[in-house]
Amino acid sequence: MLKHIGLAHNPKREEITSLADEIAAALEGWGAQVYRCETGDTPSMNRVATQVELLIAIGGDGSTLRAVRAAAPHGVPVLTVNMGRLGFLSEIQPEEWREQLPRLLNGEYRVEERLMITASAFREGKLLGAREALNEIVISHGTLARVVRLETRIDNTPLTTYACDGLIVSTPTGSTAYALAAGGPVMPPVLRTMALVPIAPHLSLEKPIVLADTSVVEVRVNTDHQAILTADGQDEVSLQNGDRVTVKASANVARFARIRPASYFFATLIPRLSAC
Repeated sequence: MLKHIGLAHNPKREEITSLADEIAAALEGWGAQVYRCETGDTPSMNRVATQVELLIAIGGDGSTLRAVRAAAPHGVPVLTVNMGRLGFLSEIQPEEWREQLPRLLNGEYRVEERLMITASAFREGKLLGAREALNEIVISHGTLARVVRLETRIDNTPLTTYACDGLIVSTPTGSTAYALAAGGPVMPPVLRTMALVPIAPHLSLEKPIVLADTSVVEVRVNTDHQAILTADGQDEVSLQNGDRVTVKASANVARFARIRPASYFFATLIPRLSAC
């Protein structure tokens, strides 16, 4: 039986905070020790992740992404109570938690592992920053809507130079997020692959490319203005002309606590896409 449970919630919505209070009280009544944190407080989430066997995130997919990045280095599975709109990453709905959470405490769940990726940005050989993502790494223009030229290599072999608004390196989990909107393929989330998807390419390669998880993507930025690197649409690194970015599979793996059968992804795919 699980005894140490982390509870992370988005504090910006009163109804989420109220639900977190209810769930915390119930978990304690069932004999669990609860460690609470807010999804916007990264140091607190990292600290909680070292103390628990399961991390419950209450919110939308953004809250889940933050929870996963905190939990993954410690091998802690994440379960999300969906308070967002689509909830592609969520396991249970708000009206289900009283029925489903006791099952998790009793160990009636499976752990689903998903690929994460990591990006490192360099300027003149010096590391600018490193970011980890569950959905995608995006290299794109900054505040000015101008084309960037992204000289791209795969496993140290030249591929092409994209003239585009940006380039997405997506995981299978992220294939239903930004990559899908840019014309990328839908991939089952447990695959260990990456997809290279250009954003609004102009007179350059426009088709997405699926890569092995052993591949290393290298991008050199050519621009006369600012560019940016973002991880899961949340963590940003400013880039400029000549900067180099490498993207590859992370040593960390995202783990989700699942109650539903493994076929849930395709069973829920069309209803969720129809709700967009």
